[in-house]
Amino acid sequence: MHLTMRSLAFYLLFASFSLFALPATAQEMRVPLPKKSKYTPVQELNRDGVKALQKHQIEKAKRLFYKAYLLDPNDPFTLNNLGYMAEIEGDLERAQRYYDESEANTSEAIVDKSTEKLVEGKAVAKIAGQALQGPMQVNQLNRQAVRLLSQDRAPEADLVLQQALKIDPNNPFTLNNLGFAKEKEGDLEEAIKDYSRAAATRSRDPVVVTSNKDWRGKPISDVADRNAEQTRMALLKSAKVDDQVARLNMQGVSAMNRNDRKTAREDFQKAYQLDPGNSFTINNMGFLAELSGDKETAQSYYRQAQTARRSSNHVAAATRTDAEGHPMGQVAEQSTALIDSYLQATADTRRRAGGPPKLRTRDNKVVIEKPRSPGTPYTPPEFRQQPQDQNQSNPQSHPQQNPPELKKRPPEENQ
Repeated sequence: MHLTMRSLAFYLLFASFSLFALPATAQEMRVPLPKKSKYTPVQELNRDGVKALQKHQIEKAKRLFYKAYLLDPNDPFTLNNLGYMAEIEGDLERAQRYYDESEANTSEAIVDKSTEKLVEGKAVAKIAGQALQGPMQVNQLNRQAVRLLSQDRAPEADLVLQQALKIDPNNPFTLNNLGFAKEKEGDLEEAIKDYSRAAATRSRDPVVVTSNKDWRGKPISDVADRNAEQTRMALLKSAKVDDQVARLNMQGVSAMNRNDRKTAREDFQKAYQLDPGNSFTINNMGFLAELSGDKETAQSYYRQAQTARRSSNHVAAATRTDAEGHPMGQVAEQSTALIDSYLQATADTRRRAGGPPKLRTRDNKVVIEKPRSPGTPYTPPEFRQQPQDQNQSNPQSHPQQNPPELKKRPPEENQ
């Protein structure tokens, strides 16, 4: 997790240059220049603070800039540098106040050294308070995303980083952080794409704030390139069906937490096609059915998930935080109980409402039967008489013309 701050810190190297006219011939003129003046205490502190920043010694730089501020609270360089430190800490309001004060204390002094080479040699009046205002918001969004990622809230970090991309679509730090968020969401393919885009910028801007000390000070493009390669290796190792199903379920849950139901449905259905006997997949299919209003189908899925394969595995990520860390079978059992309670309460309500029962479809729509003419008796289909084949004889419809006569028993003779 890493980002950089794209504002700048600099210090003033002030030297006055004067021209002294000396007696000379028409063919010769010499203009002696005075030696460079010594640094003032404020200049020295700002100079040392910038050097500390170049070595990524943030706390040391902060102390030096505050010392300079105590000596001269109106020095534009010191104010700008304090704004930079506030920006690194994520306090944009305080940073902007420092930048505004630096701009108000205009000066024609020239920037001698800076963390950003492009501003060296320019007047502080043209730099202070105007140093890359757009990236300030990008930095703030990245910092917010890093905090969310450190709390295992990748879907929320994903949304924040999407906002940052709208401001600067090619920011390598945003792209790299987005790749990390996608990786935590289980979408390794998208993570590789984001890492690769960050590496393709070939930015040599160093990583300033990161949870990995080994990355601090290294170019962001190099860090992103290494992340992409490591994710490719992880993708190759997760080619088994179980791994693919696990990643699809994770992606679906993350999509639900971003309120992206369409993507979640696609991911859950893909997982179900690969392994319809996986407890996590069955439970997620029940969740989709429940969202669609089909409580009976959801109930069936939840009951299957209680005893399906991997039902004893613990839930790592869920749309409900109270479900995380519990066995899948237990979570499915709780969902079943909730559905049962809902269906029972619905049935009780309908009974109390009275009236004849109505036939309804699964989406709770009433089935309208075709009206019959009054007085016409209704015969269920299974008891209706089926039409006879014309070639088949029917003894009832074709009675015999000459029925056989009954023969009488002859009278008995007297013995």
